[in-house]
Amino acid sequence: MSILQWLLCGYYLIVNLLAFALFAADKRRAVRHMWRIREHTLLLTAFAGGAAGALAAMLLFRHKTRKAKFVIIVPLLTLVHFVLATVLFLRAGVSLLSLS
Repeated sequence: MSILQWLLCGYYLIVNLLAFALFAADKRRAVRHMWRIREHTLLLTAFAGGAAGALAAMLLFRHKTRKAKFVIIVPLLTLVHFVLATVLFLRAGVSLLSLS
């Protein structure tokens, strides 16, 4: 794998772990009736590439599954980021192969 592919994988891993952790923390805070993480922040991490982690946390913790905004946007972003990451991953490998 090229350095760009490693960086892309690392970015997606970190942002998805962050999104998963934020959704988990928000669920925990909701159960304890504590201060919550803003919905804007949760959606922003999904938009930034953490949609798969957000979706996994939504399903695992049954969190934000009644809010239409999350039920529609997060799975859609998951699909968009999957396609985008695949294209970027393949292009990063091809461009470096063609240079050598």
